[in-house]
Amino acid sequence: MPNQISEIHATISTLSRDFESTFKRGDAADIADFYTENGILLPAGSDFIRGKQNIKDYWQIAIDTGIKSIKLDIIEVEQRDDIAIEMSKYTLYSSDDQEIDQGKGIVVWKYVNNAWKLHRDIWNSSVAQQ
Repeated sequence: MPNQISEIHATISTLSRDFESTFKRGDAADIADFYTENGILLPAGSDFIRGKQNIKDYWQIAIDTGIKSIKLDIIEVEQRDDIAIEMSKYTLYSSDDQEIDQGKGIVVWKYVNNAWKLHRDIWNSSVAQQ
C-alpha cells in the first residue's frame, strides 16, 4: 500500500505544479480545464460555484482583481478507487510577488477519462480578519 500512497501523492503534486503554472499565465479557461465537468468550488464568503463555465468566470475575476500566482503545498493525499482527497496549504501572490493571502484547503480529485480532475475544491484563509 505505501507505493500507492506515494504514487498518488506524486501525481497530485505534479498536477498542482501544472495548476500553478497555468494560473501564473492567467488563463482562466485552462484553469477550468483542471476541473470535472460538474466540478464545484466552495470558496469562503460565496455560494457554490458549479460547472466549468462558472469556475472559469470565478478564476477570471480572481485574476482580474490582482491575484497573479498561487503556491500549493500538498500536505497529504489519500486515494480510494477513483477518488483522491488532498489536504494542502496555499499562498496567493500579487504581480509584484507580494503575499496576498495564505490558507488551507481540501480538494476531492476524481479520476475521469483517464485523468485526475479537481471535483470539489474548498479553501479558507488562515489570515485573521481585521
